[in-house]
Amino acid sequence: MKWSRQLRWKLFVSHAVIIVIAVAVLLGTAQILVRSSIVDRSPLTVMLEAEPAPLVTGASQGAAQERFETILEQALLVAGFGALVAAVIVSLFVSRRIVEPLQNLTAVSRRLAQGSYRERTEIRSDDELAELSQSINQLAEALDRTEQRRLALLADVAHELRTPLTTIEGYMEGLLDGVVTPDEQTFTLVLQEAARLRRLTEELGLLSRAEAGELANRPRPNQLGGLLHGLIARYKQQFAACEVDLQLALPADTPAVYADPDRIAQVLINLLQNALRYTPAGGSVTVALTLYEEYVRITVSDSGIGIESEHLPLIFERFYRVDKSRARASGGTGIGLTIARHLVYANGGEIWAESAGLGKGTAFHLTLPVYRAQEPVQVVVEA
Repeated sequence: MKWSRQLRWKLFVSHAVIIVIAVAVLLGTAQILVRSSIVDRSPLTVMLEAEPAPLVTGASQGAAQERFETILEQALLVAGFGALVAAVIVSLFVSRRIVEPLQNLTAVSRRLAQGSYRERTEIRSDDELAELSQSINQLAEALDRTEQRRLALLADVAHELRTPLTTIEGYMEGLLDGVVTPDEQTFTLVLQEAARLRRLTEELGLLSRAEAGELANRPRPNQLGGLLHGLIARYKQQFAACEVDLQLALPADTPAVYADPDRIAQVLINLLQNALRYTPAGGSVTVALTLYEEYVRITVSDSGIGIESEHLPLIFERFYRVDKSRARASGGTGIGLTIARHLVYANGGEIWAESAGLGKGTAFHLTLPVYRAQEPVQVVVEA
């Protein structure tokens, strides 16, 4: 911001204007009064003449002093009145440019504190008040977005809890009325819905702690090779049962990363389960590791159903589903990727998704910092 547009400069100029006006009025008044005394030939004029006046008596000197004091008092009074008028005019102008915007900002901040997050300030200036107005508007927008997400979260949670509860309630009523046969299939279905309800509540608690930064995260040096080999061995049989080929592509030398292996394993398990869920029989899933100077990138790619480009920026939002009916039928909660994003961020990495479109598969990428010997010790936050 240019110095001439700063509020402090404007205040300085306003005070300087008042002083200049007061001095100008004082000088002008004194000059006028002196000229009037010259016309009247007062004793003050006699003393101001160029020629010496040795015959001036004490009485004349007293009259001249009294006349001078009168002129000085009148000049000061007129100058004071002029300065007062100037101060009133300048104050009104300054108050309109400063006080009124401050009152507007105060009123808007009060309404924001009361929950009216759609309120915005409208200050048209180019000084600090405009910057403050812009900051308040940005705060209001952030609060409004947070409130909208909160309301959406409440609605999504209510909907997600209602679905398994309705199923369980319906089957239990059917069992009590004798409409539903109490066989193994019925009990298995009820048990699945109860497990889904439990999983949802657990993930909601996990998400809440992740967003609040309260999850236990213990970053430490660890080798990704062993972690990835263990995950592939763990899920190889499950992928084979679904007729999906699971492959691991690692470079010859894998550097150590500085991250919590348990949290990274949690993220990769979520990505592998998603890949298996959306890859049909006969497809393939590949876990690959790419090395860079400061970080490594893990990619979980599949040959599944793919994601349209307009959905890619939204898939990490809570409860967002590209195909709601399919995801719900397969048991997804819609918050696994949200938790994964927070876990990756907590370990100093990034995560994003890429897809060429429907039917062309999806690739999830996550980065982790490479471990350096001088890596600082981080404080462990317990859940």
